[in-house]
Amino acid sequence: MSAVPLPPALSPDAPPVRFSNRFAALGDVFYTALPAQGVPDPQWVVVSEACARDELGLPDGWSRRAEWQALQVVSGNASWPGMQPLASVYSGHQFGVWAGQLGDGRALWLGEIEGPHGPRELQLKGSGLTPYSRMGDGRAVLRSSIREFLCSEAMHALGIATTRALCVVASPMPVRRESIESAAVCTRTAPSFIRFGHFEHFTHTAQDPDALRRLADFVIEHHLPECRDAAQPYVALLDAVSRRTAELIASWQAVGFCHGVMNTDNMSILGLTIDYGPFGFLDGFDPGHVCNHSDHEGRYAFARQPNVAFWNLHALAQALMPLIGDSDLALEALEPYKTVFPRALTSRMRAKLGMATERDGDGELIDGLMRRMAQDRTDLTIAFRRLAQFRTVEGADNSEVRDLFLDREAFDAWALQYRARLIAEGSDDAARAIAMDRVNPKYVLRNHLAQEAIHRAQNGDYDETRRLLKVLQRPFDEQPEHAAYADFPPDWAQHIEVSCSS
Repeated sequence: MSAVPLPPALSPDAPPVRFSNRFAALGDVFYTALPAQGVPDPQWVVVSEACARDELGLPDGWSRRAEWQALQVVSGNASWPGMQPLASVYSGHQFGVWAGQLGDGRALWLGEIEGPHGPRELQLKGSGLTPYSRMGDGRAVLRSSIREFLCSEAMHALGIATTRALCVVASPMPVRRESIESAAVCTRTAPSFIRFGHFEHFTHTAQDPDALRRLADFVIEHHLPECRDAAQPYVALLDAVSRRTAELIASWQAVGFCHGVMNTDNMSILGLTIDYGPFGFLDGFDPGHVCNHSDHEGRYAFARQPNVAFWNLHALAQALMPLIGDSDLALEALEPYKTVFPRALTSRMRAKLGMATERDGDGELIDGLMRRMAQDRTDLTIAFRRLAQFRTVEGADNSEVRDLFLDREAFDAWALQYRARLIAEGSDDAARAIAMDRVNPKYVLRNHLAQEAIHRAQNGDYDETRRLLKVLQRPFDEQPEHAAYADFPPDWAQHIEVSCSS
């Protein structure tokens, strides 16, 4: 790779934000230091002020302050004091097959900012070629950048562990995908972007035998300190990741989120949703739904996500074996997933149904509803939102939710059981409705909503992207002025295809 000129650094006195990079101290076997390759004529598409404030502690108006030159920094054309851009190396299994060395092919770590809740890493996604770009161009397009930005912020608002997105900038630079598109850069942040694949890489390389241990110690020291004093710290690390991953997947399944590319290099060591590509939220409930047009075998179908996550944890356990040494201990550290995931999912589903207590038969009641929904392809989000209005009084009109099901008699049979369950715990209809509306979103990032925002943005109109962000940041509120965003998807939505290039 030819040398790239370093983007000019701004004055050390502006802006008043300082960067560090603890990851760089691990040693250059973990990364390649290189500058961002900026994009020409950048312009703001959208900014998450909530992310800037809550994650990074940036002041209101940071993006508009002339002395900060924020637009130039987040487009890769300049740098703030202390930034140490680098692309990290990792490996991984892709679609269940060992893919060897991968790495940050279009992302650059800029460093860490001390935020209100601790250090937060900042990344540019789409800032040019790195040594790990393989056959790619290191760029991102406007389409994929808007999707990642909106979903990152939407998932956070839903209470799901995720990386965050600070902003998106657009550029007229042409980028080839299936067709020629325009370039964009998405700035994202997280406590750490370390993946399962980082550990896999340093198990399968001999260039630095101690690198795997340094990486594990780094994660424990800075991100999972509760493992530090365990009798077997690396076993405790695997146990902690198993539990976090179980909670994450339960939260996905509860809202009908499909990731689309659950490769081990797309799995966060901290249990965060990471790398939004061909994702999707279910419209009609279909356990076999495959949201990734490139997933020809359906490996990452919605219903398979829990098992795939467990498979990925086994890959992580294998990567940690040089440190753990005992396969029985490694398998023991994976066991929590088998109990934490179903318990976490059942707890979330119980809350979605407004059941305040835990009782025998709850699992069967939940499964019965999901079978009815799968049979009729009932809209998942709308159905649970309407269930909040279910009334237990004898002879109540529950047609608003009943009419979502093709097989009315089957729903009626289930509703009798549901009513009896609610009455048995003394459920109050009004109080239950309030509680259910707090956990059942009215607004999710459906594909057709993202597509409409993208279409307008590609024609230079970013207002819809910004409007949609505001709606998605309040997913549980009624927002009557935006009720159309909670409607059934139009017929054309079922023909939208998203792939790994998304």
